Amino acid sequence: MSDPNSQDRQDSRLSQKLCDSGQLFRDRYEVVRVLGRGGFGVTHLARDRMLPGSPLCVIKQLFPKVSHPIALERAKQRFRREARILGRLGSHSQLPMLLDYFTFQGEFFLVQEYIHGDTLSREVRKGGAQKEPVVKKFLAEVLPAVRYIHRNRVIHRDIKPPNIIRCRDDNRLVLLDFGAVRECLHHDDDPGDHAASPTTHFVGTMGFAPPEQLALRPTYSSDIYALGVTCLYLLSGKSPLEFDIDPETQELDWQRSVSISQSFERLLSKMLTTDLSARFKRIDEVQRALQLEEHYSNLERCLNRVPRAAEAANPEDVELEQNLSPIQRRAAAIRSLRQRQQQHSRGSSGQGPVFPL
Repeated sequence: MSDPNSQDRQDSRLSQKLCDSGQLFRDRYEVVRVLGRGGFGVTHLARDRMLPGSPLCVIKQLFPKVSHPIALERAKQRFRREARILGRLGSHSQLPMLLDYFTFQGEFFLVQEYIHGDTLSREVRKGGAQKEPVVKKFLAEVLPAVRYIHRNRVIHRDIKPPNIIRCRDDNRLVLLDFGAVRECLHHDDDPGDHAASPTTHFVGTMGFAPPEQLALRPTYSSDIYALGVTCLYLLSGKSPLEFDIDPETQELDWQRSVSISQSFERLLSKMLTTDLSARFKRIDEVQRALQLEEHYSNLERCLNRVPRAAEAANPEDVELEQNLSPIQRRAAAIRSLRQRQQQHSRGSSGQGPVFPL
């Protein structure tokens, strides 16, 4: 029986070798230090000595969780396919550019553009929870990147504050670490199981992934949910696992933890609902709602008329009005205004004025 820790020890030795050898990795990359470790691999900071100025880059060493030769070859094929997708997406200014990808000693490697800056999670740790205008600005800035990903028929699946970094050079937000490439690294060791596919494994982060993603059926709307949870983190400084959950609906109980306008609360509620039929379906819908949100309070004052005490309708009429749409309420208010003005005009001159609708 194989030692389950042997692979991890081998990975650690390779990672240490890359940092301490003093030699160029693949005769090109000078590994400077380890940036981070996780269950899927190790991320290194390196310099590309083949380019003028030896610019910094990021080398991601990914650990395949497969051992059978046929399964490993399938994982390599999926890795190449997903790496090509990353290469295509990297043309967007808010996504890191893929510089290279290859396999070496049974490991998978991605080389990406180095983004110098702080993640959103680090910003909150340093500066605390953020105010509503700042969070709205974040949402407006990050939505175009997610929209671009979806238009290329890719679901990110791991949107969260540690995967969004603010570039120190130009202050732009950059979205990191797609879940797609990590998906090809899971166990798939039965070469005779032709039905096995990457979708049989969960990819994402607990708390940021909605129920359908946990059920291995992610949609574009799943990324919208994760963006909503990211907004909650920015507003409250709390991880999604710190919020209570309604046991029947699985909805997060977040409204009492933030202080925001009613209109923004409605927008977030539509991003954060676990009901797929009620959640925003596309990024375009979120963008339109966000653009209208800043004018919504003014629109509400124009469209909704609260009657004075002397003019208040009977309780049945009030209840009926509350069930009307904003347009219907506006039409009712106009009709009521016309009736009062006509009555006033008849009382003074015997003839009521005409109002264009």
